[in-house]
Amino acid sequence: MYVTPEQIQAANKATVEALLAVANTQFTALEKLATIQASAVKSAFEDSVANTRALLSAKDVQEFVTLQNSFTQPAIEKAIAYSKSVYEVATEANAELSKVAERRVAEWNENFVTLLDKVSKNAPAGSDVAVAAVKSMLAAANSAYDNLTKAAKQATEIAEANVAAATETVKGLAKPKKVA
Repeated sequence: MYVTPEQIQAANKATVEALLAVANTQFTALEKLATIQASAVKSAFEDSVANTRALLSAKDVQEFVTLQNSFTQPAIEKAIAYSKSVYEVATEANAELSKVAERRVAEWNENFVTLLDKVSKNAPAGSDVAVAAVKSMLAAANSAYDNLTKAAKQATEIAEANVAAATETVKGLAKPKKVA
């Protein structure tokens, strides 16, 4: 069994394509994070200027305190929105990287099974048991990988639900209580 230059070239091409997909995913995520960060900084600066102007125009201490308290809720809501945006970008990037990894694993498995089939055709008599054992081990490993992937996806879904619940709790705690 010989490895041909075409097989080496195909393997190298697949590896380069996978690396480019990972780099592209990371670049896209960084670009989105930079946009979110720039928007947050700009908004914080504009809010600070507006809040300072409002505080400087306060006529008495009561109005000053009331204005300060009124700035809290929007700031908390913006912080929550910022955190949610960052989390969404991270989750999206993770999903894309998982897809790339899953494709590579599938390609590797396909190539390995093809190689096993070729080896079994050229192998001496009686080696079919060993080839079957390797295929069985590969199937077990794939099953374990699938189970692990499913568990990771479930953990991600649970984490997303927890983040959503925590966000709603923080929003509820941040709302000013009206005193009767």
